[in-house]
Amino acid sequence: MNPADATAVRLSGLRLDRGTRTILRDIDLVMPRGGITVVVGPSGCGKSTLLASLTGELVPAAGTVEVFGQSVPRRARELLELRTRIGVLLQGNGLLTDLSVADNVALPLRTHTRLPEPLIRRIVELKLNAVGLRNAAEAWPRELSGGMARRVALARAIALDPPLMIYDEPLTGLDRIAAGIILSLIKRLNDTLGLTSVIVSHHVPETLPIADQVVVLANGGQVFAGTPAELEASPDPLVRQFLRGEPDGPIAFDAARRTAA
Repeated sequence: MNPADATAVRLSGLRLDRGTRTILRDIDLVMPRGGITVVVGPSGCGKSTLLASLTGELVPAAGTVEVFGQSVPRRARELLELRTRIGVLLQGNGLLTDLSVADNVALPLRTHTRLPEPLIRRIVELKLNAVGLRNAAEAWPRELSGGMARRVALARAIALDPPLMIYDEPLTGLDRIAAGIILSLIKRLNDTLGLTSVIVSHHVPETLPIADQVVVLANGGQVFAGTPAELEASPDPLVRQFLRGEPDGPIAFDAARRTAA
């Protein structure tokens, strides 16, 4: 296999600014196709800012972002085409309250395709079945538990069969059982559908078991990239401080707040 074909996302010399503030600098990272990359770090370290660069929401101040071998475009039409290949699960779910579960899942299909309605309904049924909610098609978002709403949002995110999935804090607000269900679904969907997944999370112990690669962001840059085993064995004092949740160390609490993204 051509090495380029094995890479889903490549970040080279990346610098990301918000206004006059530099949030991240000197990011060099490869996310392998078919793998799960978990991005962790203290609050305000730039995790969500990094995701914004993958979808083209934030243009790099320096360096490049490549998705499936192509630089993230800036022209609106080309960027929209790329975004149809990226599924995004928001931490707030983003479900439309005036639409049923089925209509929420159908929304990207009706927006971006010209498929006949019977086929759309069949695809919706399949996606809801994939997240274990086939019988909830006619329910309304207000009738769902937090875990169920997150699964509906996941079904909507995979409606267009995107090869790349982005999860922004997918466990926020969920109890441990619901969180376990979501992580199990992420892993199963990634494997069965051949996806590439990028997960931003501060739930380190919960997400490490499904990760192929872990990236730690802190102090305005990338301080670690490797396997979960390599992370846990790292002697780096910054990594050790983060994993242990120690208040004192090379990661300054005030500094994290100053660079909050």
